[in-house]
Amino acid sequence: MWCHGDFAEWTENGGMIIHGRSDATLNPQGVRIGTAEIYNQVEQMPEVEEAICIGQEWQSDVRVILFVRMAAGVELTEELEKAIRQKIRTGASPRHVPAKIIPVADIPRTKSGKITELAVRDIVHGRPVKNKEALANPDALDLYADLPQLRD
Repeated sequence: MWCHGDFAEWTENGGMIIHGRSDATLNPQGVRIGTAEIYNQVEQMPEVEEAICIGQEWQSDVRVILFVRMAAGVELTEELEKAIRQKIRTGASPRHVPAKIIPVADIPRTKSGKITELAVRDIVHGRPVKNKEALANPDALDLYADLPQLRD
């Protein structure tokens, strides 16, 4: 059995067409950046268990939103948020620094363990998730729906 997070479809002859990866490239202010560059910085911090990053359509542009699942017993304080921003700024670039950092209890993953950036992005924008059946924990998407922090 093979589980994946890529967009794929079965052909009528039993073959499969792989349409590509389901993760995202961010494009704030017209500059393409990869989410891995942000993860590489944040995941070095022991306070952060894991993270997922998306681009939120905002005021005719895209802003970077970073969701963090904190390590056990750690709370996202204003001081820790500043430290995360500084780590990203110095380790990646000022363009990689998220507009918002939001703590979450869970991060949705595919059955093979890959985080699902596009599914989170779709939920944040109120769009249906196309490949929900590929998720190991689809209920985690509910944590990202209609967040008040993303309204301003």
